[in-house]
Amino acid sequence: MTQNRPLVADVRRTLPVHGGGRHREALVEKARAAIAEGSHSFAMASSLFGEDTRERVWLLYAWCRRCDDLVDGQDMGGALGDQTNIEDRVQAVRVLTRRALEGQPTADAAFDAFGLVASESGLTKDMANDVIAGFAMDAAEFRPTGRKDVLRYCYHVAGAVGVMMAHVMNAPDDSFVYDRACDLGIAFQLSNIARDVVEDAEGGRCYLPIEWLADAGLTPEDFTQEENRFALAAVSARLVDMMEIYEQAARCGAQRLGFRDRWAIYAATRIYGGIGRKVRNRGQLAWDSRVRIGRLAKLGHVAAALGEAIINRPVPPRDWPEYTRTDLQPIRGW
Repeated sequence: MTQNRPLVADVRRTLPVHGGGRHREALVEKARAAIAEGSHSFAMASSLFGEDTRERVWLLYAWCRRCDDLVDGQDMGGALGDQTNIEDRVQAVRVLTRRALEGQPTADAAFDAFGLVASESGLTKDMANDVIAGFAMDAAEFRPTGRKDVLRYCYHVAGAVGVMMAHVMNAPDDSFVYDRACDLGIAFQLSNIARDVVEDAEGGRCYLPIEWLADAGLTPEDFTQEENRFALAAVSARLVDMMEIYEQAARCGAQRLGFRDRWAIYAATRIYGGIGRKVRNRGQLAWDSRVRIGRLAKLGHVAAALGEAIINRPVPPRDWPEYTRTDLQPIRGW
């Protein structure tokens, strides 16, 4: 008597492979090209890391850039694209990110890169979710009322990335270092908001606190009008002043990193801080043309950062940041 066989053969489950099955070298090269095109400032600073850290930083950047472009309808940054169906695009980012973390292919090199660097550096779903929450805030037409609101937004879109970057750098397991990495991301974003305030308004977004606008006699409807640029410059200067607090706090965390890592961080801090200070110094003319830091100026910041990394005695801020990353985190969940 023959033994009954099952009608359906056993199917072996495909083992997850972080990186979506792509070769690491190919993902690194795509990520290098992404940062070279998408962020000239951070590309220069990232070149100062040691090779292993540099490649992981590029892989993480590629995911951040791709998420931002997908949600905002952009191609390597630039003007905001079509904002219809933005909620669906945020959901797509969630799904692709989850697949990448599970080691499943995503058909998108940037998300596969994230799956790879997450497996190498211990990045988690909660960390990714904190960043994606920033895109969800934009989808919900976020408008900050006061200081803490804008800092919470900065935490999600940049501070949480700073925390992941610290993991990528294998930073010391020290909450002070990770708090300061968060501060650095917040400082970068405050500088970006000050630079892009008019461009963002043209896309229907306003990241300046409504209370600050009211203090200057402005509203979310009229703050970018030509006749209001002098008052707008005063509001923007408040952002840059706050940026400098977070910037200086971040230096105190970088002090505990290895030489190459702190050199790169000090350089990035100087370059992004230079953007914010240039906006403040231009006053009402800050938005007549996009503020940029030229290549020679960037090289000057890199050289100054080298001396700073060698001496490695940053001056603590007079006032430490008012809120920690714990204060700015939401209740977690997908």
